[in-house]
Amino acid sequence: MAFIDFLAFQEALLLIATAILGFVGLSVWWAMRQNDATGVKSALKSGAVPIGAIGAIATALAVWAETTWPFPAIQGTNLASYNIFFTDVYLLFGMTLVILAVTMALHLKLAYAGLFAFVAGAVTMGYGWNGYILHMTKEPFETLLLYLAFGGVGIFSFPATIMTDHFLAHPDGTAFVFDNPAPVARSRPSFQAASRAAQPVVPGIAPEASEPVAPTYRAKFHLPLYVSLYTGFFLLVVGLAGYAAYAYLLATLPGHLIAAP
Repeated sequence: MAFIDFLAFQEALLLIATAILGFVGLSVWWAMRQNDATGVKSALKSGAVPIGAIGAIATALAVWAETTWPFPAIQGTNLASYNIFFTDVYLLFGMTLVILAVTMALHLKLAYAGLFAFVAGAVTMGYGWNGYILHMTKEPFETLLLYLAFGGVGIFSFPATIMTDHFLAHPDGTAFVFDNPAPVARSRPSFQAASRAAQPVVPGIAPEASEPVAPTYRAKFHLPLYVSLYTGFFLLVVGLAGYAAYAYLLATLPGHLIAAP
């Protein structure tokens, strides 16, 4: 089979994935800030389509590369193992997006997809570090940054999915009630009720009903600061991963267009 170089296209998918994940994360945070569980579900379900499409394409390309597309062997270099170094983690990337998309579309527990992403991210960092110390690419430092950034997205997505699950599990607005005053039943003191209590009880005559208790009240909802801070941190990591993918794409695109390996 003829060798086809679509590495630049794979890098473009990385960039698009970060843009969509960042937008979905921002939309989910905004809905949580408004205490809108329906809005959170809508943002997740809407983002499942593009995320699933990218994941399916990435998975298909990675499976093809793993099984039928060995990179051309180059004598005296480490380039012969490019199909292992790149497509192993790219397959994890595609699988993570597919699992995440299905979870989002079906409103399942996000933490399981987050745990998968956590492990995949740790593996990606391990590949990146080994590729750096073994000088397996022509841009070892840039490749290390790319792998570390996307590995960080996977690792830090796990706590984000846990917080989102916790919010969706309390659609009544009590997800972060420990940060708000507890609902309190309030009633005004009644001298009339006290005087009734002092009256003698006459057999055969029912006592007057006591004064109804005022309804409970709930403090105004506010999203805890740590949730907003972590969301900002996670979006920053996603942005760094997108920048790394864009920089890597610009660095490798000319060579792949002029003379594919």
